[in-house]
Amino acid sequence: MALPRLNGIIRALESGQHAFTCFMPPDVEAAIALQASKYDGVVFEGEHNGWDIRTLRDCLQYLLNRAQIAKAAAVAPAVTPTVRIPPNGNEKNQFFAKQALDLGYYGIIWPHVSTVEEAYNAVAACRYPRLKGKPLYEPAGIRGDGPGQAVRYWGITQQEYYERADVWPLSPQGEILVILMIEDTAGIANLDDMLKNVPGIGAILIGEGDLSQELGLPRQYEHKTVLDAMAQVVATCKKHKVVVGHPHVETGNAQRIIDEGYRFLMMAPVQSFNHLTKTMEAAGRK
Repeated sequence: MALPRLNGIIRALESGQHAFTCFMPPDVEAAIALQASKYDGVVFEGEHNGWDIRTLRDCLQYLLNRAQIAKAAAVAPAVTPTVRIPPNGNEKNQFFAKQALDLGYYGIIWPHVSTVEEAYNAVAACRYPRLKGKPLYEPAGIRGDGPGQAVRYWGITQQEYYERADVWPLSPQGEILVILMIEDTAGIANLDDMLKNVPGIGAILIGEGDLSQELGLPRQYEHKTVLDAMAQVVATCKKHKVVVGHPHVETGNAQRIIDEGYRFLMMAPVQSFNHLTKTMEAAGRK
């Protein structure tokens, strides 16, 4: 019997819905606060926080709720854990992705990706190697083999893990989501070539904070120059039918962002679930 979809973010996206995620510090209390929420997933922030692999492991465990698992009669987590890793795209520090995936994370967000080479490296780092000439060979995987903790967390056999531990949508049954952040004008200029030449990119997330810095308009997110630059990213993603994400969704801008075509929606750290409730209503989800 085929396994059900484990990654709730992918489940939402492949069904044509918006995916709702929350940006949180890697902290046990944050995981506990989220485990009973309606979010499809969480992005634990590792770029601007210290890389604490043990805390990231603990966050996975505290996201699990035994009652939810029993009620759903499925091993898929109610809130899918992903992590934004520290290195910029040009640093190519693949080991951050490897460590997070080996723990059981379902998605990696790569900050500051600006070139085709950097995009290729990001996807390759999240894939296991296979012989040249085999189906779905490119991007050629470079992930090391050590998934013991991930197998336990996913709740499946090791062989089932190997079958599912590939990038979506390149592999239709893949459960790993690779998200590239476009955060500068070089990334915008090269995005068309990235999406044309690097299969396996699950979504593009605009880093409007750093982009606005380069444009000389730091954190002026509603400035026309910033919005026009972001619109270029959205148009390129639509051209290639790749999901595009927005990192600062709240009640006041949710309808505009949804209308513009963003489908991977990230909200601020949880203080209340008001932004989530209102945004889900705007997107037609209950």
